[in-house]
Parts: sequence; C-alpha cells; structure tokens
Amino acid sequence: MHDVASPAQTYYIVHMFICSRQSLVFAAAQQLRRPLIALSVLLAMAGGAGAQELRLLMIEQAGCYYCRIFNRDIAPVYEASQEGQIAPLIHAQLRGPLPEGITLSSTPFVTPTFILIGADGVEIERLTGFPGEDFFWPYIGDMIAAAQGEARQDAGQ
Repeated sequence: MHDVASPAQTYYIVHMFICSRQSLVFAAAQQLRRPLIALSVLLAMAGGAGAQELRLLMIEQAGCYYCRIFNRDIAPVYEASQEGQIAPLIHAQLRGPLPEGITLSSTPFVTPTFILIGADGVEIERLTGFPGEDFFWPYIGDMIAAAQGEARQDAGQ
C-alpha cells in the first residue's frame, strides 16, 4: 500500500517549493542584473538618453494584498535592476494626492497600478494590477524600452 500525503503535508511541500523558487529567482536576478546596473549608471553619467528621466509610479492602498506582495518580493529587486535604475519606483496612495508635477490620463481605480511617467511628469503608459513577476518584468521592460525609443526619435528630429 502506498502512503498518501495529507493535505497539510502537501501544502507544506508546495509552500517550501515556492519559497525556494523565489529565493533562487531573487539570487539569479541579482547576479544577472549587476553588470546591467553598472552599464546603466555609466550611461546615466554620460548623459544617456532617457536616463533618470523616467519614473515608475506605483499606486497602492492600505490592505491591498498584491501591493504587499509586490513591495515584499519585487520592489527590492526592482530598485536594484536595470529597469529600476532607468525608471526609479515612486509610491502614491490610491485616495491620496499624486506627487507634485505628475499628470495622469485617467484616475487609477485598481491597486496596484504601475504608471510610467516621463521627464515632463506626464503619464506614458500603465500596467493595471499585478499579474505576477513573470508578466511584470517583460511588460515593464517593454514600456521603458518604448519610452526610451520615442525619446530618442524626438531628440533626432
């Protein structure tokens, strides 16, 4: 007869697997992003296009489960990432005032909402909700790359 794991044992095993995976992903991200951070800093010092002109505004609210998860698991990695060097993360409360000089195309109603802000303080693009890190990183990376591409085109004209 085969032993079958109880629901509690199964939960514990799955939980430990997820925690281990998150730790490995975090460590790998740190190792892979260090050279990119150095390059990003050098470009910023050399006046690279788009460097420090963009910001990523996170709209959040107290009690938001996904905001808490993002701030715990992703925000520390984001701040050290290439994306975080190009578009630093700033926070605002859903029902509070926006940081000075920021203009949005519409009022956010879901938390978290991530809004890419240009050098002029105007919204460029947004990601509503937090669909998980596997979707977050490529989407934010594409938003930043598109904004930098537009800035380069504008500078060239």
